[in-house]
Amino acid sequence: MALSCVLFFLLAAVATTVSATDHIVGANKGWNPGINYTLWSSNQTFYIGDLISFRYKKTQHNVFEVNKNGYDNCIIEGAFGNWSSGRDFILLNKTKRYYFICGIGGCSDGMKVSVVVHPLPPRPPAAIAAVHSSEKSAAPTTVGGFGSLVVKLMLVGLMIYGCSRI
Repeated sequence: MALSCVLFFLLAAVATTVSATDHIVGANKGWNPGINYTLWSSNQTFYIGDLISFRYKKTQHNVFEVNKNGYDNCIIEGAFGNWSSGRDFILLNKTKRYYFICGIGGCSDGMKVSVVVHPLPPRPPAAIAAVHSSEKSAAPTTVGGFGSLVVKLMLVGLMIYGCSRI
């Protein structure tokens, strides 16, 4: 890995204070038929800026983001997005319900998951007091909110496209 990639990752790690969670669909079972993804998703809490990732054999499955009708009826017409790498990382960047299905027949075998993304929770009072205190001092402040999201997007892009080519 080139020195520039290492420096970028270190800078991003320091600048990002609110860490995004990577929710691996199905945990160690991955994206496969016969798994209760409703149960899996009910044990997760999704926030804006989190990632949902799908792990599967790319020759056997894929992922489509669809609307509720597509989810309920296992159809991909009008899909909002589709992925087929076998290691798909999808940024959850809106507060809403997302619907994902396998478009290669797996949906009818249970390969569909719906998740609700919540806004970021407010910072606890102690953290707010610490920020106000640091603003009065010469201590550096940290990047949060939109800046944090931008850094995360840059990280994912660099991981996928930039550093993998080195």
